This record gives sequence, structure tokens and C-alpha cells, in this order.
Amino acid sequence: MVSERGLQVLRAIVEDYVETNEPVGSKSIVERHAFGVSAATIRNDMAQLEDEDLIAAPHTSSGRVPTDKGYRVFVDHLAQVRPLSAAQRSAITAFLADPADLDDLMVRTVRVLTRLTGQVALAQYPSFARAHVTHVELVALGPSRLLIVLVTDAGGVSQRIVPLPVELDDAELGSLRAVITELLTGRSVRRGAERVAAAAETSYGPRIDAARGALLRAVAEELAEFRQERLVMAGAATLARREHDFRGSIHPLLEAIEEQVTLLRLMSEMHVDEHGLAASIGTENAAFGLGEASIVASDYLTHGGTARVGVMGPTRMDYPSNLAAARAVARYLSRLLEEDETGR
Repeated sequence: MVSERGLQVLRAIVEDYVETNEPVGSKSIVERHAFGVSAATIRNDMAQLEDEDLIAAPHTSSGRVPTDKGYRVFVDHLAQVRPLSAAQRSAITAFLADPADLDDLMVRTVRVLTRLTGQVALAQYPSFARAHVTHVELVALGPSRLLIVLVTDAGGVSQRIVPLPVELDDAELGSLRAVITELLTGRSVRRGAERVAAAAETSYGPRIDAARGALLRAVAEELAEFRQERLVMAGAATLARREHDFRGSIHPLLEAIEEQVTLLRLMSEMHVDEHGLAASIGTENAAFGLGEASIVASDYLTHGGTARVGVMGPTRMDYPSNLAAARAVARYLSRLLEEDETGR
């Protein structure tokens, strides 16, 4: 069992090591922190921390550095997440203001987050699986080409040009529009996909059926896109600049960034605390091939659920500041999505 002062010593070691990237000794702790005890007492505390595998000596007769377990205990015992400065909060507001659409908002989100933290920024798109289709529009671009537009109440917009096997007149296009609208409008994305799959059983005449078949295939693909989990990222170049902070190769991280599936799974499975904050540290990520990295994240509210934004970097990261940045960006993102929802 680590004593209360032992936890304070661990905190000092983590903070000093993150700041200096140098092993931390008892003398420097006494000089930099007001513990009011001797260096010998601090060494006893450090010996207990080492016995608990919370710190380790990278070299003989050197100072100590936190282990992955030590970082975990440090994060679990954070009294509070460090608040952002007024300048940082203003930067978030200015950077995320007046996005053109959801895609623009998500790109801005990761860009401001990597700017605030100096880490790789990650953001899950809102899930549209439970969203409802609010509007369907078919626009004739020619006798045998249509633009189909699908809009959901969660901000999802899909546009796709569909070539048709037959030429349609205005009356036939109106009939087709009525069919698609009845299938989808007011339905959830999931239910709409089910109705589209079953719609082929009804016949509206050979010409309408031929055009409808091509259109329904396109609609089904767009609805499938709505239901897929998506991740947007920024700041991959920061890994190269901080390669010295990784004990091994950064290639597994680069592969995870390229493939995304691993990061989506990891972010989805991270356990959040009562404040919607989560951290997955070092060896806790070994099952995902990311044992060299840490990820911190915060939930943001979406239509019908939550998604996450966060940052990924080496285990030697400023956890309080990075958690604060993820939380601040997540809260602002929640407000923007809520305003967009109430404004529709």
C-alpha cells in the first residue's frame, strides 16, 4: 500500500520527468517540491514506489522514471484536470466557429486538438445508425442521371450521382421520388436500410422498376456509409518529432493510423470515468499492438448517444493538460452539435 506522501512523490516524479525527460532523483525532488522532509525520507518513499513497480531505474545509480503502472496510478489519483488557459479556450472557440458542415467541423476538431497538445488527435464521427432520415431529394441531371440527397436529423448529409438504365420523364421521376421518400423519410437509418432491402419485392412497372433498382442499390450503399464507424485524425507528423520518447519502433502506431480499425476499437473499448474522461496507458494497449503509446479521450454528446475525441502519443505525456484539452474540445463540440440540432 502506497502512503499519501508516496503518492505525492510519485506525482512529483511524473511531473518532473514529463517536463525534463530526465530520471528524477531524491535531491531534485527536495529542491523542486515543498515536502518538508529530508532527501533520505524521500529515498525511502521512492524505494516503496519501486517495490510497487510504480517507478524504475533506467540505469544503475540513476534517478527514477515512472512505469506504465506508475502513470496509471498517477492518472487515477488526479485530484483535478488542469484547466485550460483563457487563450486556449479562445483558440478552441475561434477554430471551431461556423463550420461549413459536419466534415469540416470534425477536421477542425482534430486540428485544434493537435495544436493544443502536440500529439496525434483522434475524433470519432457521430454514429448515424440511430439517426432518422429527415429529407430525401432527387434532382434530375439529365434524362438518365439523378442526384440523390439524403439528410439525417444528426447532421449527416449524403449526395450521390446515380446513372439510370432508362430515361425518365417528369411523371416517372415524380413516381420514383414518392417511392424513395415513403421508404426513408422519418425512418431511422437502420430501419430505412431494412425497408430498402425489402423494397424489391414490389413492382411499379418495368421502366420504374429498372430505374428504382439502380437507385435503391445506391441508397443502400449510402445508408451503409451512415452506419459505419469513422475516425478522423491529425498530427501524425508529431510521432516522428517525438520518436525518442518511444522505447521501440513507432511503426505500429503509424500502421494503426493508416488502418484506423484498431484505433476505432481501442477508443470504443476505453473505460470512461464519471466525468466522461478515459486514459489507456502503455502496456494496457498491448492487445492492440500499441503497447508503446498512451491515449486519453473525452466523450462528447451526439444525437442519440456519445462519441469520443482524444489524443495519442508516448507514455511520457502531460496527462492532466491533454485530458483537459480533450474535455474542453469535447464540450464545445457537444454544444455545437446541440445548437445545430435545435436550430433545424
